[in-house]
Amino acid sequence: MRIAVVADGDGGGWLAELGEGAPTTPVAPVRRVGDLVAAVRAAEQAGSEPPRWVWADTEDLYPDLVRAGVRVARCHDAALTEALLLGYEARHSEPHSLGAAWARLHDLPVPDDPARPLGEGTAAQPALFEADRSTLPPGTDRLAALVEVHADQRRRIADLPEPGRMALLAAVESAGALAAVEMSHDGLPWRPDVHDQVLTEILGPRPRAGERPPVLADLAARIGEVVGHEVNPDSPAQVLKAMAWVGHPVESTRSWVLEAVDHPLVPLLLRYKELARLHSANGWAWLETWVRELPGEDGEPRLGRFQPDYVVGGVVSGRWATRGGGALQIPKSVRRAVRADPGWVLVRADAGQLEPRVLAAVSGDDALAAAAAEEDLYARLAVHVGDDRERAKIGMLAAMYGQTSGDAAPLLATMRRLYPRALEHVDAAARTGEGGGIVRSWLGRTSPAPVDWAATAAATDGDRRRRAHGRFTRNFVVQATAAEWALVLLAALRQELPKTPEGGGIVFFVHDEVVLHVPAQLAEETVRAIERAQTRTREILFGDTPVRFPLAVSVTECYADR
Repeated sequence: MRIAVVADGDGGGWLAELGEGAPTTPVAPVRRVGDLVAAVRAAEQAGSEPPRWVWADTEDLYPDLVRAGVRVARCHDAALTEALLLGYEARHSEPHSLGAAWARLHDLPVPDDPARPLGEGTAAQPALFEADRSTLPPGTDRLAALVEVHADQRRRIADLPEPGRMALLAAVESAGALAAVEMSHDGLPWRPDVHDQVLTEILGPRPRAGERPPVLADLAARIGEVVGHEVNPDSPAQVLKAMAWVGHPVESTRSWVLEAVDHPLVPLLLRYKELARLHSANGWAWLETWVRELPGEDGEPRLGRFQPDYVVGGVVSGRWATRGGGALQIPKSVRRAVRADPGWVLVRADAGQLEPRVLAAVSGDDALAAAAAEEDLYARLAVHVGDDRERAKIGMLAAMYGQTSGDAAPLLATMRRLYPRALEHVDAAARTGEGGGIVRSWLGRTSPAPVDWAATAAATDGDRRRRAHGRFTRNFVVQATAAEWALVLLAALRQELPKTPEGGGIVFFVHDEVVLHVPAQLAEETVRAIERAQTRTREILFGDTPVRFPLAVSVTECYADR
C-alpha cells in the first residue's frame, strides 16, 4: 500500500491511499488528520507490511517525524525520483522539486528548486512540520499535485527499457534519504573532551580568538627565520614569493608541487599546511559548531553527537555529500574522539575493493569474476604480475580510471589480455564520453551530458576536454554502480537490524563504509544482520553472481581502532 502525505504546517496534514498501479486519483477518500505524527505511527504499526509513504521531499517532512519518535520503513521521495528521471533524459540541470515536476506536467513556467541553507550544526530546531517548500503555485491542492506527479513518475519508469532497475534505484535512493535523516538525528557518538585533548596534543593549548595555536605560531616563526623575513604561511601569494626568494620558484603552493623541491623551507611549509587544515576543518570552532554535547552527571565522561547534514545523491555519481561539517572525511588524527557510549559499541562494516568487484559483476567477465570470488581480489591478480599485489592494484585502478602513463601502461596491457570483457566495458564507456555521449550505471543513473566542445575556442583544449570526459564516463559506470551497491546495503540494513527498546542503528556512512552504534549485548546480533544485508544486496543487484562483496566487520569502542 502507498499513502501520499502532505503536512499542513500546524502539526496535521492530509493522507491519500493509492493503488499499486499508477492512478491519478486516490483509491479511498482523502483523510484530514489533526495529528500527523500519530497518523503515521498508527499506519506503520497496522497490518503485516508497512506502507510506502509518498511525499514531496524527505528532508521537508521526515525530520519532524523522527524527532517525534516515528520512523518509517519505506518511502517514495518525489524530488529525488524526479532528479533520477530527469538525469536519465540528460536533463540534470533542470529543477526537480514537486512544484517543478507539476509545472512541467501543466506546461507552466518551471520554478527554481528551493534553496537549502548550508548546515549550521544542530542548534536550530525548526517548528513541527514547517510551511510547504514545494514551490507549487499558491492555492494549488498540494496533495492532488503530489498524487499526479507520483503517477506520472511511475508511468515514466514503466516506459523505460528496463523499468525494474530504475524502480529499484528510486526505491533505494528514497531509502537512503530516510537513513540520512535518521543518522543526522541520532548522530555519531563523539567525545568532546577527547577531541579537545587531541587538538591540544597536536596544536598546543587552545588560542584566543584570532590567534594561531602555539604549534602553528612556532612553525610560522621558523618559516620566517628560514626565509629571512616574516611570511604568512596562510597566504599562497606570500608563500610563492618566499619560495622564489630562497631560489626555488614554483607555480603553485599545492603539496605535491612543494614536495618536488629540495629545500629546508619545504618540510616546514608542508607541516604547517597539514596542521592548519586540521585547525580550520576540525578544530575547536568545528567542535563547538557541529558536536552537540549531551547532558550528564558531574564526574561522568562528556558525551556528544556529531550530527552532519547529509545530501543524498549530492554527487553526479550518486555518492553523498554534506552541507558543511565535513562528515565524509573525518581525519585519522581526530578519530580517537569517536567513541561508543558506556555499555555500547561501534560496529563497522567496510566494503574492501568494491569498485573492481562491481566491474567484474557488471561486465560479465568470467575471469575477473573468478578473481572477485576470492577474499582478496588483488592477491589473485598478483599471480599475473610477479606476485606483486601492489602492482596488481595499480593495474586494476589504471583500467578503471584510464591511467596510461608511467608504470601503469604495461600493467594495463596485462589487464586487457587477462580480462578483455571488463576492460572493454570501461573502454566503451570512455569512447562514448569522448564522443559526447552519456553512459548509465547498472540501475540507470545517468552521467551528465558534456559541454559543447564545438564552441571551445582552441581545438587542443577541446581535445583535452574530450579525453577528460572520457575518463569521467569510464569511471562513472563503475563508481555510480558502487554507489548503488552502498544504497541497497543501507536499505537492507534498515530492514535487517534488530528493533529493540534500547535503540541503536546506523550512525555514519561514507561511500563504502557503514558504522553502527548499538548496545554491547546486541553486537553479535548486529553482525549477523550485516551479513544478511550483505547477501541480500548482492542478490538484489546482481542475482546469482560468483562475485563476492566481502565486508570487513569489526566491533570496537573507538573508531580509531580496527
